[in-house]
Amino acid sequence: MTQEILLLVEKCSHCFSYYSIDTGERLHSIALPDFPHEFVVDSRQRYAYVGHYGVETSGHLGQGGTQIFQIDIAARSLVRTIDIAPFNRLHGMQIDDEDRLYALSEERAQLVVINKPEIDNAPRRAVSTGGIKSHLFALTRDGQTAYAMNLLSHTVTQIKPHDAMALPVACSPGEKPEGYALSEDEKTLYVTCRWSNTLVAIDTATMRVKYSAPSRDDATRLYLYRDGRLVVTNYGERSISVVDPSTLKEIAHIPMEARAIALSYHPTKPLAFVSQDNDKLGYFNMDTLVFDRFITTQREPDVSRVVLL
Repeated sequence: MTQEILLLVEKCSHCFSYYSIDTGERLHSIALPDFPHEFVVDSRQRYAYVGHYGVETSGHLGQGGTQIFQIDIAARSLVRTIDIAPFNRLHGMQIDDEDRLYALSEERAQLVVINKPEIDNAPRRAVSTGGIKSHLFALTRDGQTAYAMNLLSHTVTQIKPHDAMALPVACSPGEKPEGYALSEDEKTLYVTCRWSNTLVAIDTATMRVKYSAPSRDDATRLYLYRDGRLVVTNYGERSISVVDPSTLKEIAHIPMEARAIALSYHPTKPLAFVSQDNDKLGYFNMDTLVFDRFITTQREPDVSRVVLL
């Protein structure tokens, strides 16, 4: 009998965990080195790949990690570790339609590509982001274009991971761009600028700002729902906002008891799973725009993903 499982990185418990979506029970945890962070799942949902950031937050000093952890999802086990040193402080992680794996080194501001992550032991290529302190990135479905969020150069850069001769193209949307969401047609990149308190829509063809709007205090992450709406996590004021993508104006504002860290959507049900910094995870109903319930997690729940096991 299969059941819906929420895969969850618990950053400050230093593990990768499995939760029953129905009951909220933690079923299993895989211990990892300190401060794992972003992860992706391949198209067959056979493996998860977890980046080793290695420090608690982007504001913490330290060399950070150089490893990617390959997890067999069904077997609930760590298969192997891929060390891609000298690329370190691995944060942003993506996977394309061909199951090529992309990892962003924040320290080196370089994007690394592993063509066959199931078996490869080293990157196939790497390109510079053209920014400083590159933290997260958006990726087109075919993997040919990436957009890096560069925290200290205050830029978003368009890069071509498979074309080393293509120079990065920069846009300056505001101060400390971090959250991102790429539109379904990949023509618009939505970005949160944490220090400017703005939301910005960038035309990906020209890398120019099309329009912007004020955000709530310290909007960190941005997520595109399947009906086109955007959900913004407002770290500064402990809330989330639902936003109209055509104007970036707020449709709804939902106060919270804690700060939202990350969010993922159920693939078919109108649910968003919201990780919070009070070691809880909320089931947010995208139809009613209220939290249906909360479950207790281990320390610092972060990135999540629904799978069927």
